[in-house]
Amino acid sequence: MPSVLRTPLAFVIVLGVLVFIHELGHYLAARWRGVHVEAFSIGFGKALASWTDRRGTAWKLAWIPLGGYVKLHGMERPQDVEPEVRARWIPGRTFHEKSVLSRAIVVAAGPVANFILAAVLFFALFAAVGRPVALPEVGEVIADSAAAKAGLQQGDRITGIDDSRDSRPVNRFEDLQRIVAANPGQPLILHIRRGDAAQDIRVTPEARDGGSGKQIGVLGVRGGATVFEQLSIPQALVAGVGQTWDVTVQTLAGVWSMIAQNKAGEDLGGPLRIAQLSGQVASLGFASLVSFIAVLSVNLGLINLFPIPVLDGGHLLFYAAEAIRGRPLPPRAQEYGFRAGFALLIGLFVFATWNDLAHIGLFRWVAGLIG
Repeated sequence: MPSVLRTPLAFVIVLGVLVFIHELGHYLAARWRGVHVEAFSIGFGKALASWTDRRGTAWKLAWIPLGGYVKLHGMERPQDVEPEVRARWIPGRTFHEKSVLSRAIVVAAGPVANFILAAVLFFALFAAVGRPVALPEVGEVIADSAAAKAGLQQGDRITGIDDSRDSRPVNRFEDLQRIVAANPGQPLILHIRRGDAAQDIRVTPEARDGGSGKQIGVLGVRGGATVFEQLSIPQALVAGVGQTWDVTVQTLAGVWSMIAQNKAGEDLGGPLRIAQLSGQVASLGFASLVSFIAVLSVNLGLINLFPIPVLDGGHLLFYAAEAIRGRPLPPRAQEYGFRAGFALLIGLFVFATWNDLAHIGLFRWVAGLIG
């Protein structure tokens, strides 16, 4: 399929799956807690297709595929709506009259659904295809790096590492990364196999800033081949949950690194970057696209849990304050919070879109036309 068709199609599929599962979490939790759901929409704007189920929920597929929403019955407070609106409320089925715990469950269910989706997708991949394992082989040596100075070559297989404390085997490329990162500026002995011959190479990883003033070791190599380790169903289930946790930790570490090292201007991406990556990953095959959706699902779940008003995490923050105070925050405080949160999100969206346009080379292309 041509890239001009593959990219938008992959983007719609990726975003559609993520949004549907997120909103489905809100929908199922609302039904569980006895809240009527008025509408379930995938996309914004005019509906391309719609129908109403026997519970009175309107299901919509809209033409702008950049999100979605679940409209809960009676989300507004009674004092904020007209009497004729209150007259149409179904007693016992409105969102605002539920307990703080019930409202928090409904709001938190969206991000939780994204984490569950990621675990299920990783489990399915590991059970069907196997778990990808990066072999401790040198795929590329970065010029002028510690590895290049020590004489490492492409194709070298690292079997073990001796540091100042002990000798440890290396079975995966992640083992190599972990040991090297923990020894910045410290000499290491790498046990390698080059062809049929075994050798020992002495190398001192470069010390780099890892954020928060912590130094990490960098060798200067990229990984080589990846193999797939076959897992049983129980092993795949455990591995899927573990992979979801690992992606969560790595994502949080990446966000903290952007903040601590002031790299948001370089690393922050938005919908255009996601669309571009969706097309590129789709060209690699179905398994790669599923893995990409799982990783993005974790990111979507985490982002929605950030304590920013307008996001799910902001609502949960208000509910926590209500539980502690015994009553909701003053309306003016909530209004100012939502305004600030909305302004922040709009600013991040504009900034991320600007980054995306720069990343795909639009500004260089325009400068070339002018020049």
